[in-house]
Amino acid sequence: MNKPLVGALLALTLTGAGAAPAIASTPAENTTATPSAKAVAAVNFAGTVSLSNCSGSVVRMPGSASTDPALVLSNGHCLETGFPEPGEVIVNQASSRSFGLLNSSGTRVGTLRASKVAYATMTDTDISLYQLTSTYAQIESRYGIKALELNAAHPTAGTAIKVVSGYWKRIYSCSIDGFAYNLKEGDWTWKDSVRYTSSCNTIGGTSGSPVIDNTTGKVVAVNNTGNEDGGRCTDNNPCEVDENGNVTVREGINYAQQTYIVVPCVGTGNKIDLTRAGCTLPKP
Repeated sequence: MNKPLVGALLALTLTGAGAAPAIASTPAENTTATPSAKAVAAVNFAGTVSLSNCSGSVVRMPGSASTDPALVLSNGHCLETGFPEPGEVIVNQASSRSFGLLNSSGTRVGTLRASKVAYATMTDTDISLYQLTSTYAQIESRYGIKALELNAAHPTAGTAIKVVSGYWKRIYSCSIDGFAYNLKEGDWTWKDSVRYTSSCNTIGGTSGSPVIDNTTGKVVAVNNTGNEDGGRCTDNNPCEVDENGNVTVREGINYAQQTYIVVPCVGTGNKIDLTRAGCTLPKP
């Protein structure tokens, strides 16, 4: 997994915050990928956050109100309490975690604080959603920064994207190469994962970065892992498993978890409601 820093040190053996997702290692010198010629939206660091060991972003649903408590999106393996076990789902767990809010140029302009982990899991997907003590309106009023919006539709192969890391203040540009039916890494399995083309060579600390559609500026996935050295289905070396159980290893290729599946599970007031129609997120 593209682990966090603590994971990175401990990630010389794993890759995230407990198994192998994307946590932080030393950044490469080519800090920013060349923007796509087809880019329409102004994709930058505004609305992204840095965690103690990962990246993340302030996000809203298409129907979120400005008075709703804001949400921060990251990976399940980036939780301060460590990696959730396979089959474990965390809902409404108290948290006072802090996040460094970045502006468009990547400058930290403020600190946001969580009131709870609204939802987190590493089963079927690798997602965490923190509820903040601030509303979207309060964040915009204080810092002039709007939340990123989650796209409610399944992304398509060939879409030009950017992976924006608040931890490293680094932007990667590539395209969606396709989707892995199942992505298996150690004890964890994720469904319908986004596979990047090779130019998104994400590193430790990029875990939890929003994956943004260049055209719409909306979040379509959350960055989480990559095959580091060609290993087969092991920590830091996820493998793809198709419908028939065939295994494919793609050394050096990185992956993300789709976020459109979150949208149906968030109701009025930005409350997680796993019983809502269309919600397929794993339940406790």
